[in-house]
Amino acid sequence: MDLIVALLTSKATGTTTFRPEIGSVALSLLTAAYLLLFTNRTFWSKVHTYLSAYPVAIAALYFAMAAFFGALIIIFSAKYLIKPFLILLVFAAAAASWFMDRYGIVIDSDMIRNAMETTQAEAGNLITPGFLWHMAIYGLVPSILIVAVRIRHRPILDKLLWNTISILVCLAIAGIISFANSKTLTTAIRQHKDIVKSVNPLSPMISTIHYFTQAGQEAEIQVSPVGTDAKLMPALGGVRKPRITVIVAGETARAANFSLNGYGRDTNPELAKRDVIYFPNTTSCGTATAISIPCMFSKFTRSQYSHSKALANENLMDVLVHAGVGATWLDNNTGSKNVADRIPYFDLPSTNDSRFCTGGECRDDIFFDKLDAWLDNVKKDSVIVLHQMGSHGPTYYLRYTDEFRKFTPDCRTAELGNCSDAEIVNSYDNTLLYTDHFLSTVIDKLKARSDKLATGMIYASDHGESLGENGVYLHGAPYLLAPDQQTHVPFLVWFDDDFATSMGLDKACLAKSAAEGGRSHDNYFHSILGMMSVSTSVYDPSLDVFSGCTRRQTS
Repeated sequence: MDLIVALLTSKATGTTTFRPEIGSVALSLLTAAYLLLFTNRTFWSKVHTYLSAYPVAIAALYFAMAAFFGALIIIFSAKYLIKPFLILLVFAAAAASWFMDRYGIVIDSDMIRNAMETTQAEAGNLITPGFLWHMAIYGLVPSILIVAVRIRHRPILDKLLWNTISILVCLAIAGIISFANSKTLTTAIRQHKDIVKSVNPLSPMISTIHYFTQAGQEAEIQVSPVGTDAKLMPALGGVRKPRITVIVAGETARAANFSLNGYGRDTNPELAKRDVIYFPNTTSCGTATAISIPCMFSKFTRSQYSHSKALANENLMDVLVHAGVGATWLDNNTGSKNVADRIPYFDLPSTNDSRFCTGGECRDDIFFDKLDAWLDNVKKDSVIVLHQMGSHGPTYYLRYTDEFRKFTPDCRTAELGNCSDAEIVNSYDNTLLYTDHFLSTVIDKLKARSDKLATGMIYASDHGESLGENGVYLHGAPYLLAPDQQTHVPFLVWFDDDFATSMGLDKACLAKSAAEGGRSHDNYFHSILGMMSVSTSVYDPSLDVFSGCTRRQTS
């Protein structure tokens, strides 16, 4: 310890000790080289894959990127600023490289939003021993070296001149090299937009700035009313019971692994016996909860949707309330993403019920007692949203009990890199078995009250999940780059006879129509209004999956 102190101190008891010295420009260039070579494995992997036929262009890109990074860093090579800035860059790059290289994640502004809106428990699942070791090696060690060296700074005017010259030289090198290979590089970037999104830490830091800029603007948004003309139409067929819809907002379930969707494994053994109607080939609005949930409940289609629009307009739950429908939200996830801001909302993990919860997260069977109590006390036409934990990773093994540990060996750790892809799939499929049981139990609870209530259930997952296909794991990829596994989700409905009668629904017609597939989250808002027989100017029958098979009341 005394030796370390001595090495990091310029003078000790009047005796000058050894401490490496380096110029600020040289340190900036060395840091640029370190970031490019040690924290950009994903970027260079894509470059070598997409430009494999152009080795000269690849070599040129190494020099161009080094010069460009150097120019950017030199801008901040001022006394008292350079070391904190370099340490920030190193730690940011180290953290981003872990998730990009390990999980194939693209860190854009939507991913930053997901990270900012997550829970402590969810974030904790990602802070694994492997992550900490990675941060120590690629973040802490180079940061210690940056702290240890003495930086030579020129007088202020000389420094400004020298830094300016250095920046211009670096930019000139980057520009000349890029221009000389412009045809190859621009073609590759246009065809493979994920190249630019993989540049670390530049892309993550720009995305972070973009997110906070948006967040500042969104904080000033005022909510505009939607569907204030909504009214509840009388039930058809003489049904006098309260009409009840349970909306299950799923989490991270991908259609590809649903046996109702044709998957080779029987992951839906219970639902197959419940007379549900399944809609194949359904696409999500986003690839992460923070996008898909508010989009699903908004009046906007995916092509029209933006987060600011969602914040600026009331949503499906508000329209239902305007119509006189009771609305409640039970959440076992990371919140309603502002959807339930104006209705009764209950955060179930905050109960910390020891029967279902550990480490701030709860299994979805925490819903059942609450749902029973709600159903036993509901007196009018009402909806209740159950926002699942579902199949959220990387800790898939925490989402199901031993009873549903059918597919083995399953991955029993958050360190997916320590499991084979087969083990990861086994663990994930077990989560779907549990979701199958969960949805079937909800249906059974509704059936048990058919003497008092007319009941229906609608379920769709918010997004899918990648399980190692092409080296990609988890979810949250930019939509244009996202694989089908992240954008194709299960979507199904169930009705008891009285509920179907109340909305004039021909189940056989719906089953035939559903089998044609091709639905999306765009249908969610309007279909639920159709289920509840709500008349409003914002209702679009062309987006209601039931409209072609119902005899809708108009007055």
